[in-house]
Amino acid sequence: MVTLLVILGITIALFIWGKFQPDVVALMSMLTLYLTGILDVTETLSGFSNTTVIMIAALFIIGEGLSRTGWTALAGQRFVNWAGKSIPKLLVIVTLGASVLSGFVSNTGTVAALLPVTVSAAWSAGTLPSKLLMPVAFGSNTGGLLTLTGTPPNIIASNTLIENNLEGFSFFEFGLIGLPLLIIAIVYFRYIGYRLLPKRQTNEKPADIDAEMHKWISSYSIGDNLYRLRIRSMSPLINTKIGDWNFESNHQIAVMRLKRRHPSPLQQKVPQFVELPEPSTDMRYHDIITVKGTPEDVDKLVLKFSLGVIPTTAEKDTLKNELINQEVGMAEMLITPNSIFVGKTINLGNYLKRAGVQLLGASRNNRPLTGKIKIGAGDAFIIRGPWENIENLKSLYENVVISGSPEALSKNVATLSTRSYIAMITLILMIVLLVFKVLPGAIAALICAGIMLLTRCVPISKAYKGISWTSVVMIAAMIPMGTALQKTGVAEMAANALVEMLGSIHPTVLLGGIFLLTTAFSQTINNSATAVLMAPIALLAATSLGVSPKPYLITVAVSASTAFLTPVGTTTNAMVMSSGGYKFIDYVKVGGPLLLLFFIATLVLVPLIWSF
Repeated sequence: MVTLLVILGITIALFIWGKFQPDVVALMSMLTLYLTGILDVTETLSGFSNTTVIMIAALFIIGEGLSRTGWTALAGQRFVNWAGKSIPKLLVIVTLGASVLSGFVSNTGTVAALLPVTVSAAWSAGTLPSKLLMPVAFGSNTGGLLTLTGTPPNIIASNTLIENNLEGFSFFEFGLIGLPLLIIAIVYFRYIGYRLLPKRQTNEKPADIDAEMHKWISSYSIGDNLYRLRIRSMSPLINTKIGDWNFESNHQIAVMRLKRRHPSPLQQKVPQFVELPEPSTDMRYHDIITVKGTPEDVDKLVLKFSLGVIPTTAEKDTLKNELINQEVGMAEMLITPNSIFVGKTINLGNYLKRAGVQLLGASRNNRPLTGKIKIGAGDAFIIRGPWENIENLKSLYENVVISGSPEALSKNVATLSTRSYIAMITLILMIVLLVFKVLPGAIAALICAGIMLLTRCVPISKAYKGISWTSVVMIAAMIPMGTALQKTGVAEMAANALVEMLGSIHPTVLLGGIFLLTTAFSQTINNSATAVLMAPIALLAATSLGVSPKPYLITVAVSASTAFLTPVGTTTNAMVMSSGGYKFIDYVKVGGPLLLLFFIATLVLVPLIWSF
């Protein structure tokens, strides 16, 4: 028992110190339990086959699918648009939006999607990002309490009951306490928290699609010489392939995009888009092709092939919808002196065949280039192609620099596609399976994660990147600590101590003690690790007192998600720290009163909802 307490103390100290990654600390702790003989090999590795861990990993993939198919970006933009220029309204909407999203998407994914639009909205509304970003982080933490899958502590609390042959929590049962706490958080930030939030100047502006597009329009004139042409009934292009005409070499025209239109009622009425037409792409009557070329060359093309010109503008929203979506994106590529491209001549609109991307715009010394270009060191290009191809460009060509993060930009595209609706239907399917308990939670999550992968809502090559392995490994490695606490009797001893000191007064007093102990851990230790440590203690304390364990495990889940006092308590708190210009003391000033309100609300509401 003494050995275990020493290991536990060192583990907690290492978590607080932060010198090592939390998953590394958890793995070292797990291995130490085996090497000291406290656990056997099966018990030591039990966490990696635990249904909680498997379910959480699957949920990361589902959340990644919603992010990659545009739902989180679209929701973020809608929240900001609804608020307009009203700062109080904007504060309420971003807090509420972060909360609702995090009920279904990971807290980290929610903040990642809302952070750039919230910063932009803050400046547009005439306030500072520091007045909005902490509510987004705290709102995402609170919103995780709306559903069973909203945050790992919820799953850990529910599975603790199930593993002890008790009934777990239903999918929306957490909302009985989560919704009141969310209302408290929103009212708090609207009338009290906003006054406590600091005014911190910061020049750090996260890149987003709208900002990048605006810059590209100015620097590269990508909207110039871009035309939309309709194939008329007399055009010789009908029922031929793009490669038959050699548009690039014979007409100095680059075909950028094809929009399929079907005027016949017997055919599909929904337009089909070919985002990157290939030589084998066929052309039909009434198709609309987007091309890039000089006015003179386009005029010749229109006359020769009997095409109609459709007016288009260089407005950023118009161009964004025309050139960027979930499949195809744009990025800035810089040419270094040692690049193989230096000295080569190329027409804008031509493809880099090997990479599968198109040169859409060029700039030299901050001045746009047009027509045929002899590439020099320092030239910059706007490239267009599948997001994955853009990411892989650096591995194909040495000495080129891709500015910014195509991966991050792709998740900020707010347009929806067929895959977007597949992702949403998959989420709904998972909720139905969990609500009606058709399948065990882990199996339901795995099936829906598989659907996301098979339909390429999440490319298989990106699936593992979408999982926060630090969290998954840390939870799996900390579960044996819970086993050790029970096996050695430490959990029972701690539970008995709590019962003797607090339970004899009143079950609600014991509830308060569990809340305070859990929230104290959660300020410096990952909320999942905290829940793993506290769940068995809470269960044993309730059992010793002879009362229902449900209110105590709900309290563990709630208090594990109240890391409001430090920037290191959760990843979301850390994510907004730099962009908001926050200091450590800001979290204490703003989070302290909110934590007190949550403590009081939990002690009042939990016994009313889940009786002892």
